Amino acid sequence: MNKFGKILIVIALIAAVVVVIIIKQNNKANSGAVVDEGSINSVVGPEVEGPETAKIDASKGLPRLVDLGADKCIPCKMMAPILEELKSEYEGTFKVEFIDVWKNPDEAPKYGIKLIPTQIFFDASGKELFRHEGFYSKEDILSKWKEFGVDLSVSQPSFERFKPAQLDDRGKDNICYMCDGDIEHKTLVTVSTEKGPVRLCSPHCYFIMYSCLTEDKIDFEKKVSVTDWATGEPVAASEAMYLYSLDGRTGRPIIKAFTDRIRPDQATSGGIVINWQALQDKELVNCCGFCDRACYPQDAAKVIAGGIHTFGCCSHCALGVAARSGLDIEVHERDRLTGEPIVVKTLEGKVASLEPATAVAWFGQRQKPDGTWGSAGCFHQGFFVTLENLKEWIDRNPHETGKMITIHQALANKMKLSPEQIQKACKIGECVPK
Repeated sequence: MNKFGKILIVIALIAAVVVVIIIKQNNKANSGAVVDEGSINSVVGPEVEGPETAKIDASKGLPRLVDLGADKCIPCKMMAPILEELKSEYEGTFKVEFIDVWKNPDEAPKYGIKLIPTQIFFDASGKELFRHEGFYSKEDILSKWKEFGVDLSVSQPSFERFKPAQLDDRGKDNICYMCDGDIEHKTLVTVSTEKGPVRLCSPHCYFIMYSCLTEDKIDFEKKVSVTDWATGEPVAASEAMYLYSLDGRTGRPIIKAFTDRIRPDQATSGGIVINWQALQDKELVNCCGFCDRACYPQDAAKVIAGGIHTFGCCSHCALGVAARSGLDIEVHERDRLTGEPIVVKTLEGKVASLEPATAVAWFGQRQKPDGTWGSAGCFHQGFFVTLENLKEWIDRNPHETGKMITIHQALANKMKLSPEQIQKACKIGECVPK
């Protein structure tokens, strides 16, 4: 063989080695997941017609949910707390297994998956029933198990009280129309209506009511009287002057009304003196992102929707921002008993993560004259980090009636509302006395 022929053989061998190396590198890359930045899902390799084995361990006779994903894939990370909740809450009902296909690249071909995360439902015999690609909410997973006839009722904790532990024997003149709290005479606000006076415990509850009205609000203040802090006598709200200060412990405003100019000895606690219009501007500056109800930031849930910060006047209205805006949201609320933080994140109208996973919601309800039950209003709703905290809060509030629901259910209830229902949310219409 001449020298030129030998050179050609060497070149061919080198080219073959390069091709082999490239193939091996491609195979290695395809065996793990490559995050697709333009999608919530992640690609895990070439498409496969179907699973090669995908068998269930039927030794315990339970159906099984297998989630194939990776610990660094964004939607997979959102699935992680849901899988942990399901594993804990439904132990003995169905099994939950997570397989990291990045750390175990040989597993993906076995199940024939195309994207991560992928959830596969198996019956107790190991037969595949259904598979889903992408993020899958807890309620959707449970709904699918119900569709396959799995009984989930025995695993669900529940708590309700539809008969108050103690009858409310307060006179109606001593109960605030808005919040059901006690009325202190010095802060009484009265609204005149055709059906009689409506009594409110404070200027703040008046502005909550005002923000919920659907009637014409022009000159509405002419119907309103406040109580002079010094004399206890009523005075027209628009003619009074107000000493506006902040509670150093809670940060909430303290509002005192006076008929005449405020004397220095009446303002020993400090504050600013303002008129009715300035007070109204201050009270209406923060409103609920769902129902537009006036609220104090110190009492409201914090909501982030599309990068915009807003409020939820109660925990349930905070979730309603997802329904009103159509955006994924993040809710920061506090346990009504202990003040412990609770964080809810949504994705496509479903709960994507819940911290802590044990958190539950109280759906306060009140019986209507026709015997049916409806919402008791925003002042009677709340989140709790555990069912035990909720029960203790109920013990401390003997007049409360309603039931525990999951935060997933609370969000689902809001997402079911039509645009017309959302538009009317928390609107009380004409102010009618109880």
